[in-house]
Amino acid sequence: MSGKKAGAQLAEGAPPPHYLGHRDRLRERFRKAGAEALADYELIELILFRAIPRRDVKPLAKALIARFGSFAEVVAARPERLAEIEGLGDAAIVELRIIEAAARRLARSSIAKRPSMSSLPAVIDYCRTAMAFLDREEFRILFLDKKNFLIADEVQGVGTVDHAPVYPREIMRRALELSACALILVHNHPSGDPEPSTEDIYLTHQIIAVGKPLKITVHDHLVIGKHGHASLKEMRLI
Repeated sequence: MSGKKAGAQLAEGAPPPHYLGHRDRLRERFRKAGAEALADYELIELILFRAIPRRDVKPLAKALIARFGSFAEVVAARPERLAEIEGLGDAAIVELRIIEAAARRLARSSIAKRPSMSSLPAVIDYCRTAMAFLDREEFRILFLDKKNFLIADEVQGVGTVDHAPVYPREIMRRALELSACALILVHNHPSGDPEPSTEDIYLTHQIIAVGKPLKITVHDHLVIGKHGHASLKEMRLI
């Protein structure tokens, strides 16, 4: 009997890898008890199962949580940062990006067909899903029609950990292109603290001033952090 045939027979008679039973048990626990019964790293495992079918992914899932901090932060991490994790290939990164895209799409659907100012909690939930766990500052605009329905949701600037370039006249130019009558300004604080800075307040008033002669209203400026949000309108800063 050749060494190759003996090796093949040994492989056929060998017990299945331990992680296969673990995968079945984890899937069953998810089916019966739902996501709340699973730790963050276990949810990451479920995602990785599809991309990495022949390996124990628990150590990799735990490494991701250790690096980024939570399920949400793993899913929101930039691809280039995910690629720094040893053993995490392109297929797994794509799976994580799909989950992020699905979460954003679901959250956005809750505000797409209702007046945004009458569903502000849904707007905040969407913005938190889209921005709360980013590691760079991002400034986005929700463009609204005269009935406050969402026309477009666009990122206007992506920057560093504490600054994103924003140009009030460019915002208004885009609002006119879209025939928008009102705006909700949104940006995140990667530090996690949503307290608006002096610069945030000053920029908001600049945008309001540029929009006023064009009859374009700024309804609010939301600052999104990992630990909550701040509304300049609620704080009576605009």
